[in-house]
Amino acid sequence: MAEASAANGKRDIILKVNDLKMHFPLRRGLLQRRVGTIKAVDGVSFELREQEVMGLVGESGCGKTTVGRALLRLYDPTGGEVLFHRADGSWVDVAQISRKEMKDLRKEMRMIFQDPFSSLNPRLTVRDIIAEPLVIHNADSDKITSRVAELMEAVGLKPAYMGRYPHEFSGGQRQRIGVARTLALNPRLIVADEPVSALDVSVQAQVLNLLQTLRDELRLTFVFISHDLSVVEHICDKIAVMYVGKLVELAPTDELLRNPKHPYTEALVSAVPPADPLIKMERIILEGDVPSPANPPAGCVFHPRCRYAQDICREQEPPLVQIGPDHHARCHFSEELELQGVVDVSTEA
Repeated sequence: MAEASAANGKRDIILKVNDLKMHFPLRRGLLQRRVGTIKAVDGVSFELREQEVMGLVGESGCGKTTVGRALLRLYDPTGGEVLFHRADGSWVDVAQISRKEMKDLRKEMRMIFQDPFSSLNPRLTVRDIIAEPLVIHNADSDKITSRVAELMEAVGLKPAYMGRYPHEFSGGQRQRIGVARTLALNPRLIVADEPVSALDVSVQAQVLNLLQTLRDELRLTFVFISHDLSVVEHICDKIAVMYVGKLVELAPTDELLRNPKHPYTEALVSAVPPADPLIKMERIILEGDVPSPANPPAGCVFHPRCRYAQDICREQEPPLVQIGPDHHARCHFSEELELQGVVDVSTEA
């Protein structure tokens, strides 16, 4: 990914996310009165360049999937901007446009869903599943079958199988069908929501390799959502780490893995198996549970589980600040702490 990262600096920005918020009402009782707010996403900002792959990582419940759905307007954001650079050169705020305008924009912004077993309609053939976006967007009916065949070949499936049903395929093949459906309208930005988490490890590698190939051949840009850093490091140019609805660190992949600047990132990195089995890393076990986004702690949201926390962490929320080239962290002591990163085997030899 190093060459891709170097080239990214010359590419145009395709997505700007500014202070994105996604709050849900918390209701209780027979009358469902509102008693609070769940701040699933609370002030997330980042930029994405063309053909860049950004990993969005964190524990379950941190808000990463909600970010992905808000980017594509599957949820109406509570606040903030999602600025998308369209193929015609114009900028559009996804968070503000009408539903009619959004339908047209969905040709350029698509999603790969997590579960290949539940995301495909069992009553439809593979042809109809892949063709569905083409039908919705009024594609030429005479060309649909040939387009489906083209898409199946692109993802490594035989067009002769288009008359089969989802249950006749393996998990990896089903995910390839989902990818083919996503590519039907020639999108430019794809949000991949845990696309390999439901697959066996060997099949995960096949799907990841497929996504990398498609990125290069079709000039695609990805937001890759995952809870597994060991998966993200192989496909992403940069990684954004989320915790309780907030972005706590954002950096190029190699920089974040070798030189984490937030204690939460350090804990995630410590769980990544080193490339050299002879290298022993200290596994950091976080105590306690992830706080509820309906009642986040005061100050830094991570301080109840942080082994470096001090009084200021309990009282003041740290801002997301730049601490190096393209490296941002949300920690009062990000420039003072010496945190454990992945060991570079080449320098240890």
